[in-house]
Amino acid sequence: MNDFQATADRVEIQALQGEFTDAVMMRDRARLARLFTADGVLRMPNVPIELVGPEQIRLGGEKLQEQWDFFVQTTHPGAIEIDGDTATGRAYLHELARLRSGFQGLNYAVYHDRYQRTPDGWRFTERVYEVRYLDTTPLAGSAPGSTGPHAAAPTRRSTAPAPDSTAPAQHATAPAPYTEPAPAERLERAAAALRANGFAVEVLDDAAAARARVAELLPADATVLTAASETLRLSGIDEDVNGTDRYRAVRRLASAMDRAAEADGIRRIIATPDVVVGSVAAVTETGALVAASAGGSQLTAYVGGAGRAVWVVGAQKVVLDLPTALRRVQDHALPLESARAETAYGQPSAGNQLLVLNAPARMTPGTVLLLREAIGY
Repeated sequence: MNDFQATADRVEIQALQGEFTDAVMMRDRARLARLFTADGVLRMPNVPIELVGPEQIRLGGEKLQEQWDFFVQTTHPGAIEIDGDTATGRAYLHELARLRSGFQGLNYAVYHDRYQRTPDGWRFTERVYEVRYLDTTPLAGSAPGSTGPHAAAPTRRSTAPAPDSTAPAQHATAPAPYTEPAPAERLERAAAALRANGFAVEVLDDAAAARARVAELLPADATVLTAASETLRLSGIDEDVNGTDRYRAVRRLASAMDRAAEADGIRRIIATPDVVVGSVAAVTETGALVAASAGGSQLTAYVGGAGRAVWVVGAQKVVLDLPTALRRVQDHALPLESARAETAYGQPSAGNQLLVLNAPARMTPGTVLLLREAIGY
């Protein structure tokens, strides 16, 4: 191959890398898919995603695009090695993103590429995405002119003194993505994943529907534990269980027992009710439930102590994946619960126990009542 041909090939391959970024930024997934050979592969182990063939690449790209509030990708070409009609190379990326799940930040990444010469020009046979640096610090800016639910107001550097680090006011607000109901398609993805993992799932309109459904699910005279939950309090479910004589409410039974002399008995009835009713801090679109607790009393019932578990979950708790769920616990649910505990008990809460349920416990079948509205935190 003469030097002119090698130079022309490098220019064309760099143009291919540039068109990939342009198709991503313009959200033109059909064009992006055409940049791959018929058996081309796009691998993103950090996500994780593996898409094979143009049609999978197009559909997978569209699903990723649905999750963006905004996304910016800048690409810089790296080394290219040409071997006849095949080549290898790298491209370096700087990306900014905010997803509708609440995840946001910037990263620096590398695409490790393989290319093939075709009658239509050079095409990707493989792109492997590798993150080299990730910063999930919340982004202060927004897409200019954005009026969507995630648009951020311009920020100004404050000249006021820093707030007292011990003041509870730091817990008073939360990022908008943690409080807004997930759209219908994301609810359905989460519901389908939960069902695939063995949970029973019902998608209901609102808290009133959940309240009525819980009443149908709970047998009369059953021992029922209500986990501490703003969702249960706000929906009226907590009062339905603990404020009536229809059930043997564990909280009512425990409050009548001597906390010192009957501590073992209290522990047993809390750990092994017929039914535990509660909520969780997050539900992932991969089909996991995430709960946190300061004392851990309800978690035993969740993971095998109870004969059955029922979780009532607002739509704002649906997140993309486990890392986002853990951030939601730490950055949103825990601060709000801590502020509530300060008011109620004179001391903050803590995330001392963290439970991830990728499937219901074998001895505790689980039902998730997933609401289309936001409730609780």
